[in-house]
Amino acid sequence: MANDHNISEESPQTTRRDFIHISACAFAAVGAGAAIVPFIDSMNPADDVLASSTVDVDVSKLNPGDSLTAMWRGKPIFIKRRTEEEVKAVRAIPLKDLKDPQTDQSRVERPDWLVVIGVCTHLGCIPTLRKNLMAGNDGWLCACHGSRYDGSGRIISGPAPANLAVPAYTFINDNKVIRIGEKA
Repeated sequence: MANDHNISEESPQTTRRDFIHISACAFAAVGAGAAIVPFIDSMNPADDVLASSTVDVDVSKLNPGDSLTAMWRGKPIFIKRRTEEEVKAVRAIPLKDLKDPQTDQSRVERPDWLVVIGVCTHLGCIPTLRKNLMAGNDGWLCACHGSRYDGSGRIISGPAPANLAVPAYTFINDNKVIRIGEKA
């Protein structure tokens, strides 16, 4: 009986001690949470980055066969208005001949317009547009290591492992302005 009585006398002290520990841990967790919120918030994009999240590019002056380079999020965007012959030539390339097989139709919103991020997928260099790069067809060449991309931005030779990326884009109006960074 004496042991049962001692256990019940110790129970209130143990309970109070547990309460103090739990309260201290809860207070510390709330404090840590309050301290970490500004740190996590600092990882959100800055206002100037959010402002440049979409870019409108006027392409109304581009004739078939012409191209231009726009900047979006610090990266060059290659926009090319392709001729019917260029579209036919690109679509005639067998997928088995490509390192990163992808149809031209899956890379464009409209057949005559190509929009790709102009950063080589090998080491991040900027390829240049070359006339008659491959059998009379235009394409891009990354001169640093010799990666060659066809008129759809698909890798055809060289060390680059993947095609030029296609950003999200949409036509705001018929062949006038392309909004890069937003998909319709």
